[in-house]
Amino acid sequence: MEEIRKQIENHVQELATLGELLKLDDKRTRVRELQSKMAQQDFWQDQKNSSKVIEELKDLKGDVEEWDALKGKLDELKELLTFEDAAYEAEMRRELNEIARPFEQLKLKVLFCDKFDDANALVEINSGAGGTEACDWANMLYRMYFRWAEDKKFAIRVLVEVRGEEAGLKNITFFVEGKRAYGLLKSERGVHRLVRISPFDANKRWHTSFASVDVSPEIEDVDIEIKPEDLKIDTFRASGAGGQHVNKTDSAVRMTHLPTGIIVGSQNERSQHQNRLAALRALKIKLYELKEQTRKQELKEISGIKQKIEWGSQIRSYVLYPYLLVKDHRTDFESHDAWGVLDGKLEEFIYAYLKYRVGEREAVTRKKSR
Repeated sequence: MEEIRKQIENHVQELATLGELLKLDDKRTRVRELQSKMAQQDFWQDQKNSSKVIEELKDLKGDVEEWDALKGKLDELKELLTFEDAAYEAEMRRELNEIARPFEQLKLKVLFCDKFDDANALVEINSGAGGTEACDWANMLYRMYFRWAEDKKFAIRVLVEVRGEEAGLKNITFFVEGKRAYGLLKSERGVHRLVRISPFDANKRWHTSFASVDVSPEIEDVDIEIKPEDLKIDTFRASGAGGQHVNKTDSAVRMTHLPTGIIVGSQNERSQHQNRLAALRALKIKLYELKEQTRKQELKEISGIKQKIEWGSQIRSYVLYPYLLVKDHRTDFESHDAWGVLDGKLEEFIYAYLKYRVGEREAVTRKKSR
């Protein structure tokens, strides 16, 4: 019975930590707010808004009810422990086995408990120093994310791509649209390093190339004011794919936000109006990210967690010679299927990082509770 007692105590502590990570108190408050909205007489008059409220309420109640159900099971097991009767041992072991799967499902939800995890992602890849080598590496990374998104049935919409002088990409900015696109791809933010024998070097020497990946969530219903007088808008002829219409008119748009110096663009839509809308969509995301930078820095200082996000401190290395290896330097997760990873097999790296982040948050939660 002592073994069972320890298992139950561990589950109780773990469930309490999961409740804090899932911010269940905030979710219970939000559930009451949404239920109050639904009780209003004019609630069903706005179908679009009512559908969003119902969807949000469903998600929130799902988290709350799953946690409450597990707590109820553990309370029952704690009650059985008070009898100290060996006759209940088999039943208690069976109950502990039955709650193992719901526990794992709840842990998985914790991986996607950040504010914008369900959102689309805006991804920007920039080649580092190294000319053609670096541009080719940026292109390889774009192909990797394209294949990953394709496998998950996510849509990719390219806003801007700047080709290298000889090969590859100097820069590419694109949306990845799908459920939890940002929650998954936030693991990719940082510097990626490639080691290989260069296909562009006649002497077949080793080359190390770098490219940076930036990932931001697409934010909806967030109050970001963009004044027309704060924008400088340039139009030019698109040079990329897009059909005859794009190539014959000045449909591409470059938008500069004068107060911050942020520059965004769009060139792959079929009209200047559509490119303006796409560029504004990207600018809104960049402005929100800028607004959040101070808050994020404060949270890092409070938690005591230091993360390397500066240029030059790679998050992941891809080695294609003299052996095959992809290693994430944050989690130490690695794979020898380097070509498979570059073909879009990223799931193991993504989930290893998400679990690593949960471990960090659990450490912070335990530190605060002391």
